Amino acid sequence: MILTLTLNPSLDRTIEVGALTRGAVIRAAATHLDPGGKGVNVSRALLANDVRSCAVIPYGGSEGRRLLDLLSEEGIDMVPVPVEGTTRSNVAIAEPDGTVTKVNEPGTALTPAELDTLAGAVLDAARSADWVVASGSLPPGVPVDVYAGLGRRFADAGINLAVDTSGPALVSAVNAGPALVKPNRDELAEATGTSIAHVGDVLDAVGKLRAMGARSVLTSLGADGALLVEDDDQIWYGECAVEEPRSSVGAGDALLAGFLAAGARGGTALAEGLAWAGAAVGLPGSRMPGPADIDRTHVRIGPPDPARPLSPH
Repeated sequence: MILTLTLNPSLDRTIEVGALTRGAVIRAAATHLDPGGKGVNVSRALLANDVRSCAVIPYGGSEGRRLLDLLSEEGIDMVPVPVEGTTRSNVAIAEPDGTVTKVNEPGTALTPAELDTLAGAVLDAARSADWVVASGSLPPGVPVDVYAGLGRRFADAGINLAVDTSGPALVSAVNAGPALVKPNRDELAEATGTSIAHVGDVLDAVGKLRAMGARSVLTSLGADGALLVEDDDQIWYGECAVEEPRSSVGAGDALLAGFLAAGARGGTALAEGLAWAGAAVGLPGSRMPGPADIDRTHVRIGPPDPARPLSPH
């Protein structure tokens, strides 16, 4: 079983447009309202593929109740934890070429007592878990070392921790030695102070992250695929072509979910994660792919070429 913790969940509204023009009146081609938050998306992807998961979720206000309703409609097994604030809402504007412009609210602050309640809920629910996934941005006022502190508690309980976050929270979490971290290209560059333009730069930055304490690192590189460096120094690189991209929202979460579902080791797990991520990019909004959406024939796994340039930002 894979348990997820999302400290800053959201309602995600995705609006599909023909083109985004600043200052213009634009008519939407379609809209989608989905439960959001990185850990929530991981649980949704796992459920869609019949992999057991449970989501620990703080919620507050009418938006929080709507979030729980949407998750219940999808059949997500969850541990909801009421908080005093209001769950945030995010808006993503998706263009036909797969470009997504996001406007994310900061979220609601969590009190120390609420954080303790959430940590206790995770530890109680994680007794039968193989992994705990702690992911997403931190709400305002939450200490940057919150994932690091949780990681030490999970390690004492013998639970593997995967962390997917950014900025100071990522650096702090890495210093606590999690089993797996999943930064994207920008998050990896920021955490290590490395300029990343080639695959070799990714390898250098991952080396720095591992020297800081991370055991295995799965780096998502958008259209350029993903790179996996494991705690035994095995290195895997992979890509998944997407013929008709619609939305990249949640693709990194699908990557992590597929990777964990396939055993979280080696090229086979990386290939599965990439297949799930590619399928997510081909779906509208932040929909998570199920078996009918996933096409593994587009995945290619092999050794990395350090000289290969990455797509410009």
